[in-house]
Amino acid sequence: MSRIIAIGSPPIEVHLRRSARARRYSLKVSNTDGSVSLVLPTHAPETAALDFARRQEGWLRSALARQPQAAVPMFGEHVQFRGQSLLLVPGKGRSVRLAEDRLEVPGAADALAAKLAGFLKVRAREDLAAATSNYARAVNRPVAALTLRDTKSRWGSCSANGRLMFSWRLVMAPPGVLSYVAAHEVAHLVEMNHSPAFWRLVRDLMPDYQPHRAWLKQNGAALHAIRFDRRP
Repeated sequence: MSRIIAIGSPPIEVHLRRSARARRYSLKVSNTDGSVSLVLPTHAPETAALDFARRQEGWLRSALARQPQAAVPMFGEHVQFRGQSLLLVPGKGRSVRLAEDRLEVPGAADALAAKLAGFLKVRAREDLAAATSNYARAVNRPVAALTLRDTKSRWGSCSANGRLMFSWRLVMAPPGVLSYVAAHEVAHLVEMNHSPAFWRLVRDLMPDYQPHRAWLKQNGAALHAIRFDRRP
């Protein structure tokens, strides 16, 4: 069970959570969405945990200040697509067109974000369907369904009945990063855990997965900082 507390002024929201595995207080700023979590042992006093968090307020504010700032796609600026930086320019017709170094997006500027998101979702489904299909054949396990969401807490998931979910923002990352997440979730079709056997299977599917995993940890927050749900 968890709850949210606030420390400092302006307040910082901290998600307080107890864990039977925790042996000490642990304060963390998520590289994915910038959320702050404080984990404490099951029987540790909450007052002591709050004192610990308050003593770390300076570090917290510095860590949060380093998080990428939210940005809205605009004509004349660049967006990441399959690891490439593409210039956003006005286009003709009804569909987004991919050129060598740019994306041509038809319509008014206030519709740019929505049209761009639609384009990215279609391409993400294509890339993830191809990757998961290849990896699923390698482990001889079926994929019951593949869905896309705009999740902030995880890049992918695998249910016990073989349903895979991915963040469509993966299509903005280099192709190897998307492939790594696909391999990771397909491996869960065999090993529903993060045991040594699971990581051996990931390595079998993608021997060079570690640099791609590291890239996502380092740059994932920048992908989430792009806002597709509001106008410039």
